[in-house]
Amino acid sequence: MKFLFENFEHKADIGARGKGKTMNEAFEECAKATISIMTDLHKIEPKKSHVISLKAKDEEALLVLFLNELLFLKDKKKMIYSQFRVTTKKIESGLEMKAVVFGEKINSKIHEFKVDAKAATYSELKVAQEGKEWIAQCIIDV
Repeated sequence: MKFLFENFEHKADIGARGKGKTMNEAFEECAKATISIMTDLHKIEPKKSHVISLKAKDEEALLVLFLNELLFLKDKKKMIYSQFRVTTKKIESGLEMKAVVFGEKINSKIHEFKVDAKAATYSELKVAQEGKEWIAQCIIDV
């Protein structure tokens, strides 16, 4: 199965959507869609890895937390990521995620930013299985 990520139109902001054969793959593709709003994914070398551990009450809240953590790391650590390995498991209080993300320090000579993404929002938020594929999407505030 081909994995897909895409951006979609929104009145003021930009939508990020990921698709995959599992929820984890859809999260990974949605992360790619989020980063691609800002810069060219192909120019980001997977030189360094970072582990992200999160807990949330449900799939939708977990997606928003994950994408916002990527944006936090961009702003705080000046890191940008292009590859993602997400694993999730059910826990008593909801879901737990461990994601290993791969990228590099932002270099303005290499990573030309089109726009700066501020936050993942709950607008048009969706994490669902449709037929044989999973979709993970939300609106990114730019």
